[in-house]
Amino acid sequence: MAELVYRPVIGLALSLFKAWDLKIDLRGAENIPRSGGAVLASNHISYLDFIFDGYAARPSKRLVRFMAKDSVFRHKVSGPLMRGMRHIPVDRRKGEAAYAHALDSLRAGEVVGIFPEATISQSFCLKEFKSGAARLAQESGVPLIPMALWGTQRLWTKGRKRDFSRSHTPVTIRVGKPIDTADASTEELTGRLKSHVQELLDDARRDYPDSPAGPEDSWWLPAHLGGTAPTPEEVARREER
Repeated sequence: MAELVYRPVIGLALSLFKAWDLKIDLRGAENIPRSGGAVLASNHISYLDFIFDGYAARPSKRLVRFMAKDSVFRHKVSGPLMRGMRHIPVDRRKGEAAYAHALDSLRAGEVVGIFPEATISQSFCLKEFKSGAARLAQESGVPLIPMALWGTQRLWTKGRKRDFSRSHTPVTIRVGKPIDTADASTEELTGRLKSHVQELLDDARRDYPDSPAGPEDSWWLPAHLGGTAPTPEEVARREER
């Protein structure tokens, strides 16, 4: 099927990257296969994460089909784009349909992108991982590839106004080697996936060239690293209210 929507959207994204003069540091892109199905599993800290995860697949000449909440597909602007790029809508009340859709895509040789945390982490630390990524990789027999992003939260994240006026922002992307899915339960594999994503995230943070300009700019750094982002416990208490 011709990619009449996806490729122009990629062109627009690349133009925006150039206009913003983003400093993108991508390593490990060779771990994304050039053919066949694969599950890309990434941390989630920004509304723009799917763009940067997709960017990591460009060297392999792959287009990633992301699983995203169905409300995005109902929006008058994003809906036609999401459908045109053949992303996968997720209705959390009817998760079986989305799972079956993703499984069919993987068996057809597509690359499917998943955020195992399901929602954006406002603490910028890893949340609990859902088991869907591990289950899909095991059932379809495709590689399970961990990924980590850092810096994307500075552009647009939950609870803060988007800041597309910011230029020269560094964005670090790390892609890990495929995880062996054989001889592991779904629970064990999900834990293994989270551990690998954490290692990649730690690496991305270590390599990140920027630090907060001052106390007012420390919101994008996790509390345990000296920033003023809410702790995971504080976020959990907010969500309980």
